[in-house]
Amino acid sequence: MRRYLYIVAMMLLAHSARAQIYVLGVAQDGGYPHAGCIKKCCADAWASKDKRRYVTSLAYADSASGKWWLLEATPDIAAQLQYFSELTRGRYKYLPDGIFVTHAHIGHYTGLMQLGREVMNTRDMPVYVMPRMRQYLTDNGPWSQLVRLGNIKLVDIAQVMDSADMAGKKKAAYDLAPGVGVYAFRVPHRDEYSETVGLGVCTREKNYIFIPDIDKWEKWQTDIRNVATAADVVLIDGTFYRDGELPGRSMSEVPHPFVQETIKLFTEGMPYRARGKVHFIHFNHTNPLLWDTAEQQKVMKAGFRLAEQGEKL
Repeated sequence: MRRYLYIVAMMLLAHSARAQIYVLGVAQDGGYPHAGCIKKCCADAWASKDKRRYVTSLAYADSASGKWWLLEATPDIAAQLQYFSELTRGRYKYLPDGIFVTHAHIGHYTGLMQLGREVMNTRDMPVYVMPRMRQYLTDNGPWSQLVRLGNIKLVDIAQVMDSADMAGKKKAAYDLAPGVGVYAFRVPHRDEYSETVGLGVCTREKNYIFIPDIDKWEKWQTDIRNVATAADVVLIDGTFYRDGELPGRSMSEVPHPFVQETIKLFTEGMPYRARGKVHFIHFNHTNPLLWDTAEQQKVMKAGFRLAEQGEKL
């Protein structure tokens, strides 16, 4: 009887762990600590490697198919590939089965350079992008060389615009493996070189939403609260905690929803119990949620979560 219960327990555990999101980084494009910063916000991180954080990236691993995909090709991609291998104890192959890129800001695509002949010299690595992002990579060096030499293979992301589809309907997703889908949806952001998207990941067990960058929630035609209610896990833009975080610089130049604004928005329209789905990510080095325990506790007491490097969701 004990052996039977043990086998059943192991089967249930294996099933529940078939699909997981791994957080490979939580910092804004410049990483943490930030280049050129010797102020209090970064001083401890320069002094202690344990406090340093990679640029925001996720890995989606599907043990049923033995495949995994990388969400964002960051400047820290070399360390993050190794980090994923360590987190999963070498269960998956070193290189992902594909890479999804949300937009053309440096923290999200410049890691593609590591796939070139100067480094890993990959062959036909699928890189899932939107049309303007495809054009940008095709027309501009050094990225165009990756395309020309076949280091990467650009694949159009399946896109949905209807918020009903964003609730996790798998028919709207790009099928990667049985029961596995990813789709993109446009969000307003500073689109100098490409459009910007969020990503939805549909698994057998859960539906994830990933929006690392957006200007302001009110600029988006979709109510983020409805999206969060329908999903199981939501990782959203937490770049800045409050207004005035960049002394001597207008924060309108780099618009993001302040964490304080997002908390107010969700508090007004989402039950406390449901707020635990919301994980803030993509923290700028000035954001106290990276290094201030008191501020971290305030956010968590309000019912929200902070994405942590190395965690499984």
